[in-house]
Amino acid sequence: MKNSQKSILAIGGIGILVFVSAFGGIFLTRNLGKTAKTVNMEEASAVIERYAKKIGATQAEVIKSAVELADTQVDELPDIDKNEVTIQPVTKLYAEIFSTYEKCGKGKNGWMNEVAEKFNQAGYEVDGQPVSVMIRNVASGLGMDYISTGKYVPDGYSPSNDFWGKMLLADGIFMEEISSGLVNNTAGILLSKDTQEKLTKRYGSINLKTIVEATAGGEFAMGYTNPNASATGLNFLISTLQTYNAKEPLSEESVEGFQAFQTNVPFVAYTTEQMSKAAETGSLDGFIMEYQTYINDPGLTRKYQFTPFGFLHTNPLYTTRDTDVRKKEILKLFSEFSANEENQRLAAEYGFNADLNYIVEQAEVDGDTLLSAQELWKKEKDSGKPILAVFVADVSGSMDGEPLNSLKTSLINGMKYINTNNYIGLVSYSDEVVIHVPVGEFNLNHQSAFKGAVENLSAAGGTATFDGIIVAADMLIQAKEQYPDAKLMMFVLSDGETNRGYSLKDIQNPIDALNIPIYTIGYNADLPALESISAINEAASINADSDDVIYKLKNLFNSSL
Repeated sequence: MKNSQKSILAIGGIGILVFVSAFGGIFLTRNLGKTAKTVNMEEASAVIERYAKKIGATQAEVIKSAVELADTQVDELPDIDKNEVTIQPVTKLYAEIFSTYEKCGKGKNGWMNEVAEKFNQAGYEVDGQPVSVMIRNVASGLGMDYISTGKYVPDGYSPSNDFWGKMLLADGIFMEEISSGLVNNTAGILLSKDTQEKLTKRYGSINLKTIVEATAGGEFAMGYTNPNASATGLNFLISTLQTYNAKEPLSEESVEGFQAFQTNVPFVAYTTEQMSKAAETGSLDGFIMEYQTYINDPGLTRKYQFTPFGFLHTNPLYTTRDTDVRKKEILKLFSEFSANEENQRLAAEYGFNADLNYIVEQAEVDGDTLLSAQELWKKEKDSGKPILAVFVADVSGSMDGEPLNSLKTSLINGMKYINTNNYIGLVSYSDEVVIHVPVGEFNLNHQSAFKGAVENLSAAGGTATFDGIIVAADMLIQAKEQYPDAKLMMFVLSDGETNRGYSLKDIQNPIDALNIPIYTIGYNADLPALESISAINEAASINADSDDVIYKLKNLFNSSL
């Protein structure tokens, strides 16, 4: 009897041991063959799925609305007063000049401001009347938009390079050149010192061609700015296309080369500021910037090497055909004054006119080619990979009134800048989360459902921001199973307040592991709260007050969707 009991116990013990060993083996080997990144993403997906089940989002009834197929010509541009006047005129007769920030900003970015102040005190006259200039800080692309639409046409326009004047001419806007260049600046690629050393060993020398080749080969992480808004970004785009075919940058050969290049570009910044923040985190091995900005930043000069590329930035000065002849004369006087020895010496002190022994080898391009290159970039920037994006709209009580009305207007107008081959979804949140439009191809039928849902949003209740983000992330994870090569992104439109549900601490790690950039657009918002969400994966955070949110979202969607 005792022997029988011992046998049973022994068999039972062996069975338990075999079970434990088998289970333990499965447990210990479940991640074999997977990278740490894969494991982290799977774990993050499981966390998001678990949270989403607890939230239990409801599915709204689909409400469709007619989509305008023709361009409705919505006034997208912000009121001109949104652009700071950095130098006021001191006479009744004056000329207003649009200038870019590196010339009319603060400190060593204020060369034109200082020149204008001296000009205004110098006692110049036209037709016996004292004259002066007014300087307004307007980015190159935005200045072109004001002039091309006719919403606000300055007397003078000084973009960073001559591309914008060429494009205006191509659009039928007559631009008269007052000066081909007020000061010279050089576009460049900043490479971390380790990357510079590695590429030098491999290629022997560093130039745009080797950098493009190395990026296409996935040898380092390269970032650049939106070529629809940034002079340096547009320079980089057309110069990159020319590395594949110098004479025909829009040829099939160039397009195929650009697609291969863009496949390995992890980051196109909405603004230079966004790219600078990404660089500070150390996540980029290389990015573009003008030399004048680079040389005045000790942090950049310490960490990065500057390699010139593309076309020079000559900072031309234009006027239009309809500008008053007296104001044209003021602009000519100002251009001559800017060119004197003292003012050019000041420019050199501030980082302009640097002699970098750089010879421009790019073939000249006309305005039509530049405009076509921008269109090409919009179409090909994702290298044929679809984008999966979910919009997350705050409909809590604090959004009632103007904030929600502004959100609706900006989203409906922004629809026309979303490529139709992308996949889009929409959720809203207050106390609870509602899925209005599942992630689907943004064809006409899907656009109709998206527009109808936006038009019918109404505000009430508390604010469960992170619940909305979790549900959107879960939708993206599920959609990615069908499109494994797709890029994921999210847009949160909110006033930034959160008083319900999950917190930033709950979602930060899984969103980071899933590498989902969350662009935040704040309406009368707690901006630091929204910035902390966008900072998880280096996305832009926009302060979208009611006067310029439409224009900002147009540019954001153009660069992202």
